[in-house]
Amino acid sequence: MTSRLGPVVGFDLDLTLIDVRPAMTELFARLSREFGVELDGEHFAANLGPPLPDVIRAYGFDEELVERLVARFRELYPATAIPVTTMMPGAAAALDAVRAADGSTLIVTGKYERNAALHIEALGWEIDRLRGDAFGADKGAVLAECGADVYVGDHVGDVRGAKVAGALAVAVATGPHDADTLVEAGADVVLGDLTEFPDWLKTR
Repeated sequence: MTSRLGPVVGFDLDLTLIDVRPAMTELFARLSREFGVELDGEHFAANLGPPLPDVIRAYGFDEELVERLVARFRELYPATAIPVTTMMPGAAAALDAVRAADGSTLIVTGKYERNAALHIEALGWEIDRLRGDAFGADKGAVLAECGADVYVGDHVGDVRGAKVAGALAVAVATGPHDADTLVEAGADVVLGDLTEFPDWLKTR
């Protein structure tokens, strides 16, 4: 990772930096039709965070079907999700604020890394490091390896990852958990959304 003098700041991706909810609902509906199974796309879209294989396994399918569903989801993802995904409010400004502070940015996400990279490329973001397929405490190992000072996410699993790494846990109430839940999970700071992040970073 590029060596800079400022803070090393990690970000979650889904519902922290990007809004993929409409595409997630559509992808689960497509899988339901193709495989003849019942998948709750609305619930999935509202609770993004854990890696997809874990979400699919929770339905109780056998492992062979889990692998087939995950593979098809990932095959459909680029054409379905990349064109319709939008930035969460303040996302670009938050990344710019880290760079303005001579900091390093990394994205650590539960999303399949190849698809996460497609989002970053499509949005034109310059990121120092990307790591996908990580959630909860596993994020902490990546953040620790990168020397992260701060990790920003919307999920209680993101707070857990920050704590494992010894990083400051900054939560945004833009995902499945409200501010009170994030505080109870141990967040050091809770912001309404990323529009508040640049001012917070200047005063941390």
